[in-house]
Amino acid sequence: MKTSTPDKSLKSLLPAIEAAAVRGWPALTTVAVQGWLWRHSSGGSVRANSVATTGFTGHDIDAAIDQVEALARQHGAPACFTISDVSVPADLDARLDARGYTRGHDHVTMANRIDTEASMPEGTTASAHPTPGWLTAYLSGLSEDRRATAPHILARLPANAVYIAATCRDGRTISSGLSIGDGDVASVQCMATLPEARRQGGAGRVLQAIEAIAAKAGHTALYLQADGGNANAVALYQRAGFSVIGHYHTRTKQLAQRLQ
Repeated sequence: MKTSTPDKSLKSLLPAIEAAAVRGWPALTTVAVQGWLWRHSSGGSVRANSVATTGFTGHDIDAAIDQVEALARQHGAPACFTISDVSVPADLDARLDARGYTRGHDHVTMANRIDTEASMPEGTTASAHPTPGWLTAYLSGLSEDRRATAPHILARLPANAVYIAATCRDGRTISSGLSIGDGDVASVQCMATLPEARRQGGAGRVLQAIEAIAAKAGHTALYLQADGGNANAVALYQRAGFSVIGHYHTRTKQLAQRLQ
């Protein structure tokens, strides 16, 4: 991957990336709310348990928020919104704050232009389906509640999802990654390395393989989304040529259940 000065034009891809991210990690239950998408999956996934807030088409913001809260109560879940740089309306974060919603941790959206000459590194494999070794590596880094839900979400991914694994000399999978092409962009998802195999270059090889696959498919940029507080992960991606092009966080409110 090239590590030149960050391409400022990548920021123009942010709306397309946000839309691709929603399609690339589908929740188990969704309901359209005036252009927003309410999502519920249980487990700890932020994206699969919050409202995607781009593309609002309604005229009454408070009524839409009320509808989200009604859905949350119906499912016994908190009301949760993902607030990004391209959320609509632009003052949604302030509106939710005024209604008593708590701000969550900061996350970053990162992107990088694809090197059209990228090639698959040695010690990596690509598959249309998750192998047992891939699943072991990916699930090793998740909390217990996410480990229970993630396989169900994986089963709902777009058909063009590619599962990438980095292997050690004996052929055992040590690192996982996933990529889904969507228009001009392709994702970097499900990055994980077995605890005992860290600092062996597995994640770097997975990234190189994802870039090679995306280049062959004709995509022009890679994107990923990461916990802004995970300095090690952000630094890893920056060394690989990614730059931060956007930010997002959640707004969450615990709701009192209505008496029947």
